Amino acid sequence: MPAATNLLAPLRQYWGYDSFRPLQERIVRSLLDRHDTCVVMPTGGGKSLCYQLPALVIGETAVVVSPLISLMQDQAAQLAQMGIPAAVLNSTLTSDAQSSVMTKARQGEFRLLYLSPERLAQASTLSWLKSIPVSFFAIDEAHCISEWGHEFRPEYRQLSNLRNHFPNHPIAAFTASATQRVRHDILGQLQMRQPHKYIASFHRANLQYMVKQCEYGTQPDLLLRALRSHAQSNVIVYAPTIARVEEVVDFLEEHGIGALAYHGKMDAATRRTNQERWMSDEVRVLVGTIAFGLGINKATVRAVVHLSLPKSIEQYYQESGRAGRDGERAECILLWQKRDAGLLAHFNDQISDPAERERAWQRYRDIRSFAESKLCRHRQICLHFGEKPKWETCGICDVCGTVPEWVDAPPAVKPRRKESVSSSPGGSVAGSSNATSANAAMQSLPAPDAELHEYLREWRRLTAKEKGVPAYVVLHDTSLEEVCRRQPRSLTELLQIHGFGERKTEAYGQSLLDALAHFREGARASATAEKKPRPLDQTKQLLAQGLTFNEIAAIRGRQLSTVISTVAELVERGEVEFQRSWVDETRRSIIEAGCTKMGTQWLKPLKDSLPEEFTYDEIRLVVAQLRWKKLRGENKQEESAREDGAL
Repeated sequence: MPAATNLLAPLRQYWGYDSFRPLQERIVRSLLDRHDTCVVMPTGGGKSLCYQLPALVIGETAVVVSPLISLMQDQAAQLAQMGIPAAVLNSTLTSDAQSSVMTKARQGEFRLLYLSPERLAQASTLSWLKSIPVSFFAIDEAHCISEWGHEFRPEYRQLSNLRNHFPNHPIAAFTASATQRVRHDILGQLQMRQPHKYIASFHRANLQYMVKQCEYGTQPDLLLRALRSHAQSNVIVYAPTIARVEEVVDFLEEHGIGALAYHGKMDAATRRTNQERWMSDEVRVLVGTIAFGLGINKATVRAVVHLSLPKSIEQYYQESGRAGRDGERAECILLWQKRDAGLLAHFNDQISDPAERERAWQRYRDIRSFAESKLCRHRQICLHFGEKPKWETCGICDVCGTVPEWVDAPPAVKPRRKESVSSSPGGSVAGSSNATSANAAMQSLPAPDAELHEYLREWRRLTAKEKGVPAYVVLHDTSLEEVCRRQPRSLTELLQIHGFGERKTEAYGQSLLDALAHFREGARASATAEKKPRPLDQTKQLLAQGLTFNEIAAIRGRQLSTVISTVAELVERGEVEFQRSWVDETRRSIIEAGCTKMGTQWLKPLKDSLPEEFTYDEIRLVVAQLRWKKLRGENKQEESAREDGAL
């Protein structure tokens, strides 16, 4: 492919961009020149364009290996909307649909074909691919191929067969979080030949890191303060367990903050719905386990909050990096507790393979040091990934003296008495310039009209629903913001807005211009739907109807343990009377005896003192009853004392 190939024309026509981000053009040209290529670029750096554009220009089929079905489907849908033929081949398709994709692929109809690593490992798939006009292979999330990577997946190891079966085809590896050791492992496992290496700086100057070790009972208050400081913004909250995810969602809704859950035990349709509602701004806060976020294409996340110590610096960098992808200021908040370290240590000890156990312990030591160190957070991250900044202080983290205002704000809520316990323990590097000056140079654009912003978000939601695609496929966050600021009145003006290529303008331009005209004529977003009952009230109402815990869990879409925890809170508040049928009488007597000996303040010592078959669920219910009785007794004593004083 000639070096003089005009790349700006297709970039403008299909993506609606007038220029490349740092490194993008060089990476694209490496693939056009058929070089093996290794790319390490932070989340939000624009990795996908680096293999999508050369696939389009070459005119043959680029095979993209990705670990997530939903991510593959979203990218293929987005490409189709742009007029670039792409397809996904996976087990979710019917046999007829799979046959259709395979036939069209043989005929060279697709510019990009997405496969899972498991699919690519099959001998039949490798044989079939040899009948397709393949241009190159792109391996997304390539750190998964390394045992030293924080997300090692054995099925990725089988990608080493690619070089044997396709010796003359370029291989490109893409990742956002790979240390020097992992990068070397990627090159070796994929048998890359004189690869071009592109390693962007790991320094994200717009991210404000804040790490705080929380004393018992203070984390909920800090979470509320953080979220209320971002009341109109998109936020991701990461919780360590499924039970904790559901508990946090209920807690936030109790305090007037709408939130959605995302975890592995939800059915795929519910996960997809919740993700899409968050992506389209219908609900601003999403609380998830680490299952959430891979490939999330949302630019305007203003905060990412972690409620426990991550397993590694790589994991924390990748997840916190989902904030501020639009380049504007965003907060990365880590609210950890000392027991998090104990939980990680417990899981490390359960690893049977000695080498993997040692790698897990090294990751533990690194993240613990990061959380407890008094060195610049940004500098620690850069050094971890092998980058040596020329600066010592970033000016935008808690260690360097920049702490969000909400940290010292008045308490948002009194600490809860209830203890929450899990049921089981359970090339060259591109150096960064002076960080302080980079931060000083950041200038936020004026905020768009809030009513117009909400009106166009609603237009985007409805359009996406009508087309059956994710909201960001219709209009990316950054493009929506620019439309609000510039308010174009013609298709020509719309084409000047970042992200509007010819195909997108053709598909959505007139509808968007009509929406802007309606707004100028007085149209506004629909009123918010009536709020559903608070979680405590909803559970209380369902109990009053005589429903079982399991039935309530099914209706509320919660795990059984989450429902029982909510019932225990209602009992402790005196809003629901303890039912003897909830816990066997003999077992209740044994738990009460344990409470007499161990007290009711902490559940774990009580659990450890009881026979192993006793569960946290039944202990919570009995303890809640005893706490209520004690509180009621104390209140009666105070009342009697007041009456005696009056006499």
